[in-house]
Amino acid sequence: MNHALVPIALKTPDRAYTILIGEALIAQAGALIAQECGPKRLLIVTDENVAGFYLAPLESSLKEAGHTLLPSIVLPAGEKIKSFDFLQELMARLFDRAVDRGVTLIALGGGVIGDLTGFAASITLRGIDFIQIPTTLLAQVDSSVGGKTGINSAFGKNTIGTFYQPRLVLADTKALETLPRRQLLAGYAEVVKYGLIQDAAFFAWCSENAHALLAGEGAARITAIQKSCAYKAALVAQDEREAGSRALLNLGHTFGHALEAEAGYDNEALLHGEAVAIGTIMAFDLSVAMGLSPAAEAHAVREHFMQAGLPTAPAAKTYDVDQLMAFMAQDKKAKAGQLTLILTRGIGKAFVTANVDPAPVRALWEQVVKS
Repeated sequence: MNHALVPIALKTPDRAYTILIGEALIAQAGALIAQECGPKRLLIVTDENVAGFYLAPLESSLKEAGHTLLPSIVLPAGEKIKSFDFLQELMARLFDRAVDRGVTLIALGGGVIGDLTGFAASITLRGIDFIQIPTTLLAQVDSSVGGKTGINSAFGKNTIGTFYQPRLVLADTKALETLPRRQLLAGYAEVVKYGLIQDAAFFAWCSENAHALLAGEGAARITAIQKSCAYKAALVAQDEREAGSRALLNLGHTFGHALEAEAGYDNEALLHGEAVAIGTIMAFDLSVAMGLSPAAEAHAVREHFMQAGLPTAPAAKTYDVDQLMAFMAQDKKAKAGQLTLILTRGIGKAFVTANVDPAPVRALWEQVVKS
């Protein structure tokens, strides 16, 4: 067993499970799943990019540990599969394999595979178990933890889905070695988010260790993932269905989701983590404009993202401000058409605010998309 294995417990009213963080966990997955969940009938769902690296090693590990495997499902890669069409295709392929309530799905991949597979698990036969094996930094620190599942629609990002917790999460830091740098940076935006929400000291740690983390230093990566998952686990335990404090995890996301929707969920144009980075800066800038946050702290956040290599503004294209505002109004936190945003009084001091005046938001969009 890996000596660096780091466990984090997450407990909600309906389910308790473990997040395991360490190196080479895919090679140990069979034993770890047996240890945490017992012997299982398993079906892996992955995408074409991830399958080439990790599907065969995972299948071997599961077989060696005595699990029974149904034929794996390999889907195309990219945000486009978070749709009704691909959900229907996945469900058809699950039933072609005669799934029943004794089958546990394994989501092997990034946030797209995790969200789609988790949603499918939540509605198949009114709910079957699933396990997350996230292979991107973004999924390891955010989307694989906490039980949000879903797909995109014409109404916005993740507007159709469920809260449905996994049985286990295995975050293998070795998987990050095959991740393109752009994807790694996109995940790093979600790491920084945790410091910006409630822990200025962690933001300072990120400022000191970003280069090591992005360069592949194992201890830095484990620390970043451990801290991020611990923060998220604590918020999810308090507020599983995002009625209160869990909404803090959406810092920058309402702006970012609007950009993703306007970009047509095109990963070539804009990755989720890139949209979050831009949206986080916009949340800080709006907070400054509203007299809530010191301008110097917004500047520090912008500089950190720039130095890391993340975008701080949308790429040049034509954006429709009316459409961006409409997407924000459809955000899951909005109530009765009124904006609810995560704003800040400075680094580590985020808060949820409802009934935000749309005028300064529109003014900020006008400035951002025309700059």
